[in-house]
Amino acid sequence: TTMCGKSAFPENHPLSLGAGGRTRPKMVIHFLKKADLVFAIGSSCTRESFTTPIPDGKVIMQSTIDERDINKDYSIEQAIIGDAKLVLRQLIDEVKEQIGPEGRKGNNAVAREVRAVKDEWLKEWMPKLTSNEAPINPYRVIWDLMQALDRKETIITHDAGNPRDQMLPFYESIIPGGYIGWGKSTTLGSGMAFAMGAKLARPDKTAVNLMGDAAFGMVGMDFETAVREKIPILTITVNNSKLGGYQEHYPIASERYNLHLISGDYTKVAEGLGGYSERVEQPHDIIPAIQRAKKALASGQPALIEVITREELDFSTYQ
Repeated sequence: TTMCGKSAFPENHPLSLGAGGRTRPKMVIHFLKKADLVFAIGSSCTRESFTTPIPDGKVIMQSTIDERDINKDYSIEQAIIGDAKLVLRQLIDEVKEQIGPEGRKGNNAVAREVRAVKDEWLKEWMPKLTSNEAPINPYRVIWDLMQALDRKETIITHDAGNPRDQMLPFYESIIPGGYIGWGKSTTLGSGMAFAMGAKLARPDKTAVNLMGDAAFGMVGMDFETAVREKIPILTITVNNSKLGGYQEHYPIASERYNLHLISGDYTKVAEGLGGYSERVEQPHDIIPAIQRAKKALASGQPALIEVITREELDFSTYQ
């Protein structure tokens, strides 16, 4: 799927390739390169830095609700204007009419190829996903979140910047609406509000937002809203005391004025605002901290876990 469409299709399905944005699983680019036809469903087919580009030379079909999307950034061979659910329902009915309700029985070759590429990709990244280094690798935080949360009962969102680019490929979403994918840097910090909105809309779900220290610096005081209104969200703040990557983009300002550095004890901030909070500095403490935070959530209290991390500038950006 696209970043915004992540969780529309279960990512534990044998044919799932995951979601593509600025970063992507290896399976996405592997099969995009092999495809002779790309059928974009419910997608604007926008070409920009936060989407995975469709390679040149592909035949593209597009189903969209907005006619302005057609031929906007890609040359479309066949366009369908309509609601994605209605269009897909009609297509399924037509396929059944043409080839029968049982469909065609394959030999699972594609599913085996997906599995092989996925295994190769995860093997490459597993040292970071399961790293025991301290300060903690942010990929270890994402991996442990998947182990500690019941993903069938969780709605999770990233924040703009590195948390988005690190989380999008590796967090495996398995229920519709279980992941809120979004993000340009101009909306840094919005994840906390999205988590509150998700909790209000689905009070039966655990609502989680993963944000960096810069994002918390933008909107951290809004944690008090969750406390005051008794909206029990779980905020995971990965704190590397830096604006990730900014030293490369602003080398002079970083050298002269420490533009890329941030400081603060966000555990104390959350505590002062009336929430449950913990500070985690060792990888083996991540899952127990999440489990304790879930008990606070069950009592109606918002929780924040501040994880002290290293700056990680390796991303899953296969071309």
